[in-house]
Parts: sequence; structure tokens; C-alpha cells
Amino acid sequence: MPDIHIHRDHQLGFKEARKIAFSWAEKAEEKFDMECTYEEGDTEDTLTFSRSGVKGTLLVDAHQFEMKAQLGFLFGAFKDRIESEIGEQLDALLNAPHPAAKKSAATSAAGAAKHKVRPPKAEKVVDVEPKKAAAKPAPKAKKA
Repeated sequence: MPDIHIHRDHQLGFKEARKIAFSWAEKAEEKFDMECTYEEGDTEDTLTFSRSGVKGTLLVDAHQFEMKAQLGFLFGAFKDRIESEIGEQLDALLNAPHPAAKKSAATSAAGAAKHKVRPPKAEKVVDVEPKKAAAKPAPKAKKA
């Protein structure tokens, strides 16, 4: 399996880095239909992402982002392009202006927390009416 490894140092602090990672997860879900799970820790957060043909993690702390991903056979042919685009997206988020960190409900001070970035997709419910019994054949004529 081809691997992607992206490392970015930053000086945003842990709270701002967490916001950026969460923002990246939301974009990955919308744009690439990724299934993302964000697990908050005291000194490091772990974002796990996956979809058919791709799985990986993004580790976030007060000083760096560390992304590792494995690509399946079909995505492997596009490894360089995928790695470049992910790097550009992460760089854009890191270089965007960042207002002073505000307390958010997602940031818990006590222990580790685990968040689904979006609720799972609702299953399609198909309402199927039972078939009506076939019409009874006409009664046979009586012999005289």
C-alpha cells in the first residue's frame, strides 16, 4: 500500500491547532466523503479518517500536525496528487488568520473525549407494501 506522510510544525498552541484539525475533518467529510472520528486528549488529539481505499490518522498537539495515511491500490496511482492536495489544504488552514481562542463546547477540560465529526448517514428506509393476493380464477362451468 502506498503511504502518505505529512508533517507540519506550528506555533498556534493546542486549542487553535485542535480547531484547525476539526475544521479539516469537516472538510474531508464534505469533499471526500470520509468517515472521521476526533478523539481529544490532554496533550494530543487523534483524528481517525477512512473511506473505501483510504485510512489514516492526524495527530495534533501544541507544536505539530502529523498525518499518516494508507492508500488502497486504486488511490495509490494518485498518491502524489492526493498528498499535494492534503498538504495544500492543511497549509491553507494553518496560514489563515486565527482569532484568539474562545472557549468552545467541543473543548473539554476534563480527560479525553471522543467525537463523531458528523452524525452517521441515515439509512434509507424503503416502504414496501405487501403484494395483494392474486385474483382467484373464475369458477369452472358445471357439466350438465
